[in-house]
Amino acid sequence: MNPRLAAANALATVLAGKASLGGSLPQQLAKVAPKDQALTQELAYGAARWFPRLQILASQWLSKPFRNADRDVEALLYIGLYQLLYMRIPPHAAISETVECAQPLKKVWAKNLLNAVLRKAQREAADLLPQLEKDPVVVTAHPRWLQKSLKACYPEQWLAICAANNLYPPFTLRVNQSKTSRDDYLKRLKQVDITAQPCTFSQDGITLAAACDVNLLPLFKEGWVSVQDEAAQLACSLLQLAPQQRVLDACCAPGGKTCHILEAQPNLSEVVALDLESKRLERVTENLQRLKLSATLVAADARDTKHWWDGEQFDRILLDAPCSATGVIRRHPDIKITRQETDIAALAQLQLELLQALWPTLKEGGLLLYATCSTLPTENTEVIEQFMAQATDAEHLPLDVEYGIAQPYGRQLLAQQQGHDGFYYALLRKHTKGKVG
Repeated sequence: MNPRLAAANALATVLAGKASLGGSLPQQLAKVAPKDQALTQELAYGAARWFPRLQILASQWLSKPFRNADRDVEALLYIGLYQLLYMRIPPHAAISETVECAQPLKKVWAKNLLNAVLRKAQREAADLLPQLEKDPVVVTAHPRWLQKSLKACYPEQWLAICAANNLYPPFTLRVNQSKTSRDDYLKRLKQVDITAQPCTFSQDGITLAAACDVNLLPLFKEGWVSVQDEAAQLACSLLQLAPQQRVLDACCAPGGKTCHILEAQPNLSEVVALDLESKRLERVTENLQRLKLSATLVAADARDTKHWWDGEQFDRILLDAPCSATGVIRRHPDIKITRQETDIAALAQLQLELLQALWPTLKEGGLLLYATCSTLPTENTEVIEQFMAQATDAEHLPLDVEYGIAQPYGRQLLAQQQGHDGFYYALLRKHTKGKVG
């Protein structure tokens, strides 16, 4: 299949609200020649990354919006615009190849439309874009609701957040310290001409100068390293693990933090890795097997403790709550398309319900670490505030760390251009004598 058509098919599924790129793109990549798969992925992710800007640009040259039945043609247009504005593909090739993709879609009528709009973009975009940059959506390439939310929450940092979100994410590794030290693994990377440097905050983290195939990493299959962002690596140390503790990793897929917990403290009594769907636990199983680690995997709604909890309380709970993922947009740029402002309140309610359901499963004196990959206070410090107002035996423990911004509860990490993703952490202890402070 033509890589432009494959990318457009994946993007059209996202535009129709039927799947994320993570769900739609693999099916399309399977139809593309191996040599064209990288281009297909770049086209799909790039068009999603700059979608808010491309959409406004396209509206300048379209007489009317696309019908729902023509999402595939709309997606083709964005794929074409992305090539013209952000790639080094010769314009004549970008236009002709994109226009020809209308043929296999059996929408020959769309050829004239695509050709006309893309040629106008070739001639006019360079002059038009500066005129449109009065609109912060065009400047930031973020949907209006999110751009406004970030500006309101972080008046001094919002432009930097948006800029970081629009970059390619760094390629970061977590060294398995039970196998080797970070310094020794850095030496191994140097020996195979892979440039890397230690992360700033995670003692286990290494960031590569450029992404690479994991199979090129020394001893990857043997479990010496895993791919994991620095911000996600910080959870393990915050849990204050010790031998013989029983640990719950709730909402655990794909299992990076589960594995890190087991690597860091091999003498735990048990780690229960819980997620909503069995399908999601398949990836957790794969990661555990590669690293030769063992955990108790449970597929259930974490809120429904009657159906999954055995009654034995946990010493530590990591609640990596479902969220808007607004802190990892650079890894999942289709969030700019799929996520809506109305989603946030519903997610915050779910997060509060998860906290309330899991709290009784924590031992007195135990710690619960609440985490999200969101940058929005509604899902973070405000959720903890609501929980603390209701829980008479919960104590908030301020985090004495160098990273992030102190919030009324917990700390907020904002995406850094060459560093960690956006993330949030709050640490709670179950007190033995009722309400504290």
